[in-house]
Amino acid sequence: MQSYGGTPGARQARCTRQILWAEELGMCFGVRDALRVLGEIARPAEVTIHGELVHNPEVLRALDRRGFHRSPEATRGVPATPVVLVTAHGISDRERARLAAAGKTLVDTTCPLVRTVHAAARQLAAEGRRVIVVGRRGHVEVRGITEDLRDPIVLEAPGEARPWPEPRLGIVCQSTTPPALALEVVAAVRATNPGTDVRFVDTICSPTRARLAAVQALLPHIDMLVVVGGAASNNTRQLALAAAARSVRAVHVETAADLDPATLAGAERIGLTAGTSTLPATVDAVAARLAAFAAARAPTAART
Repeated sequence: MQSYGGTPGARQARCTRQILWAEELGMCFGVRDALRVLGEIARPAEVTIHGELVHNPEVLRALDRRGFHRSPEATRGVPATPVVLVTAHGISDRERARLAAAGKTLVDTTCPLVRTVHAAARQLAAEGRRVIVVGRRGHVEVRGITEDLRDPIVLEAPGEARPWPEPRLGIVCQSTTPPALALEVVAAVRATNPGTDVRFVDTICSPTRARLAAVQALLPHIDMLVVVGGAASNNTRQLALAAAARSVRAVHVETAADLDPATLAGAERIGLTAGTSTLPATVDAVAARLAAFAAARAPTAART
């Protein structure tokens, strides 16, 4: 873990509050690559982003300012622009074919690790298995996976498992599923279908694993956790839930402006982490604001 105190004076134990960074946090390579592709587009006004590129309001506002169009994830209209950009969350092959049939040029920024989930689900279906997706029902990534499957099942929690008549089942995960939750759901499916051939393909992405593991390592050393990322981001939400599961207070903010000094009351060691769609500049701004709060509460003599 990394310790951050802001100004040089704050780093020299001149204030009682300590800020500890998780070893792994923030933007993953899939989001970074998608943003790089968007940065290379010369005529944004000719491009419609098919849903939210990432669940991060700061990023979306920046794209709006550049002139990109956006179509809501829940709709299935045909964009007016000649070019449609597929987001990092991916879409189904069925949806790709529909857009191509409408004459649209597709720019595909689907994360390679999301493609892995799609491929695993297709393979399980090809083996004659009914496919179960562990993930958030209605999430754009889950929707992209299930639209290409026949009679898929989506499970959000182990309590949703029940007996199914099929002799063979296959299980994949939304890429940002917490590993512990995935194992619980798989165990529940097997317990409720004891005579069934159940094959589990672990499709949780490595950035999700790394960020969750880093938070778990940080929790014994902190009084509270500040999680930076979009309110609708599944992987960011899971970081906050990991803290709550260990009875560590968590504060989820989208930007530094969301931080309230009163919220930090009573916390002397504050952990800092961020979701995979959070800009590095946003994390730095939150860290700087936390350091400023720490310096402001240091004894006057220590700051002279």
